[in-house]
Amino acid sequence: MPPNSPPIALHRCRFVEYSPSPITAFAFPPLPLPSLRTKKAGKEREREPGGWFGTLIVGHANGNIDLLEWTGEAGEPQAPQAWHIRKTIPGPYPSKVDSVALTIRYPDISPSYGPLSCSDLRLFSSGGGSELLEWDIARSSVRRTISSQGGSIWSMAANPASTMLALGCEDGSVRLLSLVADTLQHHRRFDPVKSRILSIAWGPPMPRQPKPQRTGNKINHGEDSGDDSDDDEDEWTDSWLVTGGSDSSLRKWDVSTGRPTDRMGTDKMKGERTLVWTVGVLADGTIVSGDSLGTVKFWDSMTCTQTHSFTAHGADVLCLTIGPDGTTIFTSGVDQKIVQFTYVPPTPGTSSTTLSASVGRWIQSASRRMHSHDVRALATWPPYSPLPPAHRRKPFPGAPHIAPILVSGGLDMSVVLTPALPASATTSTGAARIVNPLATSVATTFEDSYYRRIPYSSVISIARRARLVLCMHETGLNIWRILDIPSTGMVIDGMDSPTDPESRVGWESVLEVELSVHTNLIASALSDDGRWLVASDLYETKLFKLTKTQSGEMKPTRIRSLASVLETHIPTSGSEGPSSTGGSCFAFTPDSSKMVLASASTSFVLVLDLSTEEPTVLRWFDQHRKLSSLSGGRIVRGSSRSQSQDADDDGDETSTGSRGPPSVVRMAISPDGQWLATSDDLCRTFVFNLDSIQYHTTLPSLSHPPNVMTFTPASPQILMTVLPNNTVHIYDVEHNEVPLWARDLNSRIPKQLSSTPDPVIGVAFEPVTLLSPLVDGDVEMADLSQKPSPLSTSSSSKKEAVLWGSSWLCRLDLSKYAERRKRRMSGVQPDIQNSAYEARKLRMVTHYRPILALDFLGPREMVLVERPLVDVLSKLPPAFFKPKYGQT
Repeated sequence: MPPNSPPIALHRCRFVEYSPSPITAFAFPPLPLPSLRTKKAGKEREREPGGWFGTLIVGHANGNIDLLEWTGEAGEPQAPQAWHIRKTIPGPYPSKVDSVALTIRYPDISPSYGPLSCSDLRLFSSGGGSELLEWDIARSSVRRTISSQGGSIWSMAANPASTMLALGCEDGSVRLLSLVADTLQHHRRFDPVKSRILSIAWGPPMPRQPKPQRTGNKINHGEDSGDDSDDDEDEWTDSWLVTGGSDSSLRKWDVSTGRPTDRMGTDKMKGERTLVWTVGVLADGTIVSGDSLGTVKFWDSMTCTQTHSFTAHGADVLCLTIGPDGTTIFTSGVDQKIVQFTYVPPTPGTSSTTLSASVGRWIQSASRRMHSHDVRALATWPPYSPLPPAHRRKPFPGAPHIAPILVSGGLDMSVVLTPALPASATTSTGAARIVNPLATSVATTFEDSYYRRIPYSSVISIARRARLVLCMHETGLNIWRILDIPSTGMVIDGMDSPTDPESRVGWESVLEVELSVHTNLIASALSDDGRWLVASDLYETKLFKLTKTQSGEMKPTRIRSLASVLETHIPTSGSEGPSSTGGSCFAFTPDSSKMVLASASTSFVLVLDLSTEEPTVLRWFDQHRKLSSLSGGRIVRGSSRSQSQDADDDGDETSTGSRGPPSVVRMAISPDGQWLATSDDLCRTFVFNLDSIQYHTTLPSLSHPPNVMTFTPASPQILMTVLPNNTVHIYDVEHNEVPLWARDLNSRIPKQLSSTPDPVIGVAFEPVTLLSPLVDGDVEMADLSQKPSPLSTSSSSKKEAVLWGSSWLCRLDLSKYAERRKRRMSGVQPDIQNSAYEARKLRMVTHYRPILALDFLGPREMVLVERPLVDVLSKLPPAFFKPKYGQT
């Protein structure tokens, strides 16, 4: 890095009042129950491999549901980036999510152990009302609804076999819904009690006993497992479930009769009723409860008597989760503290006759405070399955033991991941093979391991030429303008406030829009010249033309003809119902003359001309609807161009059918406006030529949907793609090949990039056009004459990319890697000094956090939008605090 590199003017913006939604619920895919129909099942279970990580479902208070996928490669036990948001299902407005549940769509035919895709799962949610929602994950919409017939739904839980869903209702009754054969219908109503059902949990499943069959004078007890007479019956049965109520008690229910068999009373304080907010059941029948007194209790399900009681929390216990092996339990709630309880087995070989020596006991083993506000949800991966000891899964011989992960979240809006290995496992013979899947440290126990946060995301657009910043929230849009930096001759210190660096304000709010929507907004975009603004919910796209008033504010004018234009050009099939004009992704060409829209419900890509009096659709493409180029979920090399030359052909025959078309998640347009690249959640990327408005080519599919797609300004035909695991992929879309210098790019990029915990959120390139030098104004100047910095640029460095995540940013010079490749292929000995410089680790700038957006406004002028967690928490009510010493 030259020592005389010019500084960069950095607008550090904290005026964007973006507030993420609190986290209210978690869910992981359940583990399928082992099959009992074959004698080989037990042997197969002993050798079932692990190492896969399921989809994490996150419910929010604004009604949105996030789907987070594991970023690690197949077979890799570690992924520093852990789970990353792959899709957000918008909630109806207004709505909220109080609880979520995942079940297996067809548990009879699903593998006994292995990765389950979203198409294999069913997602349910409730939001405090009487309606239960089932979601279509592929279409990101509500699939069906059903009324509880008992008032508000306070709790719900699916049985381990994924055949029943239990609802705890306002009227004090439990409703069972049947999920057999992908249906949703009422099955049974339990006897009501005079209490709200605040929490619910199923008892351990029991293997179905074969019915004895009489043959002559002999009775056949069912040794013949191949008899088809029992195929229609469930292999596992549910005998009881337990609920927590608002009347200071728990109840055990008989599933077959629908009546409560036992009642367990909790402690009371000053005559007030105790609320049992959460319950859980272990494989041996032990019941665990957490209540509003901060007490965690353990109960014997046979006698329904209390065995242990811990005053572990200073306020309400709102959630609990059970470790994968059933020997650890984690609880949390209003006091922000996560407490671990550990099972201590009986001491072998003891001669004592006391009950404590012959029966194991539970102890409060550890506690940590990793949140700054109420904790509303807990979950562990792998999820706990309360199987009998004879049917528990055993690890694959010789496979590494992967530490379980505790997931927690609440009002502080951040998902926290913590390795949570039981301390007893560190003393076993397999302790040397224990792997921390988060790669945060060597320690893997809950007490000693390092935790990490999944950053919250936002939708922010930056218009370079107009110097505008757009922020989207649930139902509205806010736009701010970044003011120009005054020149040296204009600055009059202490006399002119608009030009005084000490007092001038470098930004102004120009527009605030609240929209009438059916769901929360899912996408928005702002043209580079600031003339066009587009936003959409799941069902309707709204386009506005912005004009500047004399006062400097922006006046939006809605183009109402867009809806009718889109309805006539978005084809629909009869099975998809009425057409929807909502868009999942938008992009404007650099000259703002065209807008590209990806339909949210049908995945058509439309190119609209905005230069005419009314918007017109130039052409639509249906490549994302077709699966003819897929082979085992991957793109076959050179398969799709000949099959998709004419985009106007009917593509419904090769569409995804009942699952719905895959959603378009990313879109990028080259700086010269010639190329368009779109990518969907099946990891397919298609390239279109906007000059001729034609389909061009299909890129080889990658292991994950891209997190970032952008074209380089120096070579507009070069597409740069960054995956959630921070691997960089380069492709020449014009020549339909990977450039020679980029074929082993990830092996030459410092490993520091791939091991960074936060994934890459964006990539910024400095504009090629040069303007006059900038001087100090109401900005931060990154002076590079003192020390090298990744923020420095020069007029000749047109291939320098600024990569940024939520808590870091760095500079990656692509031209250096191209030069190194050329020198190595030509046999030229590399310069020792340059090689030593290139071998250095990337310099990560980490004092801006969390970063919501970053881009160049011009040469050596950058805008960075950040939203500190302290500012977000200041909008919330005060957190629970109980002083230990003295009084306040």
